[in-house]
Amino acid sequence: MENHSDSDITPFLSLSAAISYGIASMAMVFINKAILMQYAHSMTLLTLQQMATAMLIHFGRRMGYTKAKALDMATARKLLPISLFYNANVAFALASLKGVNIPMYIAIKRLTPLAVLIAGFFSGKGRPTIQVSLSVILTAAGVIIAALGDFSFDLFGYSLALTSVFFQTMYLVLVEKSGAEDGLSSIEIMFYNSFLSLPFLLFVIIATGEFPNSLALLFAKSNSIYFLAILILSLVMGIVLNFTMFLCTIVNSALTTTIVGVLKGVGSTTLGFVLLGGVEVHALNVTGLVINTAGGVWYSYAKYQQKKNKPPKLISDLEAHRK
Repeated sequence: MENHSDSDITPFLSLSAAISYGIASMAMVFINKAILMQYAHSMTLLTLQQMATAMLIHFGRRMGYTKAKALDMATARKLLPISLFYNANVAFALASLKGVNIPMYIAIKRLTPLAVLIAGFFSGKGRPTIQVSLSVILTAAGVIIAALGDFSFDLFGYSLALTSVFFQTMYLVLVEKSGAEDGLSSIEIMFYNSFLSLPFLLFVIIATGEFPNSLALLFAKSNSIYFLAILILSLVMGIVLNFTMFLCTIVNSALTTTIVGVLKGVGSTTLGFVLLGGVEVHALNVTGLVINTAGGVWYSYAKYQQKKNKPPKLISDLEAHRK
């Protein structure tokens, strides 16, 4: 994947990037949930995903399959905050999936647009429209109502998911800015992110005592074909998700990435009620999830209309980060 100038970004590329990210993101939630039901060491799983990404890109570059540039320490220092926010986001998200069911996890993650708008407001990007404000309030209200009817309510899990929302917000804005300022391609940002994350992740799994027990359990479970299949699928989809997220953010914007995340959550929420053991249904929980989903869709529509009605040379709130 090469660098994209504004003239290179066609409507087809923008749409393809958004759809690819939506599909990969939805699939990854269920894959991670499935493997965490078998293997609870989420930080070791993340470390393996990052190692697989770094090795694949490194050997791909050495063999000529990608024209990604070699590692540059000056660029690495600039991208270090992105790597830290990314890994914090994924680490807290994975940990929350161990205690939060998929529909509620998706509902909480739908709070990301609210966090993105707040970040934009405090960075001087202006006030959101009334429709946008009401839609994010509706989304937040849906989370509260759904939580009240959640039979499997886990305060610790909810806290982890909310923390993930914060780190994802910072990560999305920073990765878009870095892609614009440094002219890096999606693959190059992926490589720097994986490379920079490994020392941090290795320190965490050793300091928390997760390693070497996690490695011993990994070898013990390697006799199961089912476990090996979902582990390999998790590693592959981790690479695909990283690539499509970076690509969507660079060729579109951080705002587009969050909107896609909201829309794919509609399908994830529906499937989450029946897949991987399903969810114990409660009227209050379902009502809250419906309200939350409606708020997410309304938000996406409001932002689309806002962007559509803007003069061509004007850019709104988070679009100011775009290259």
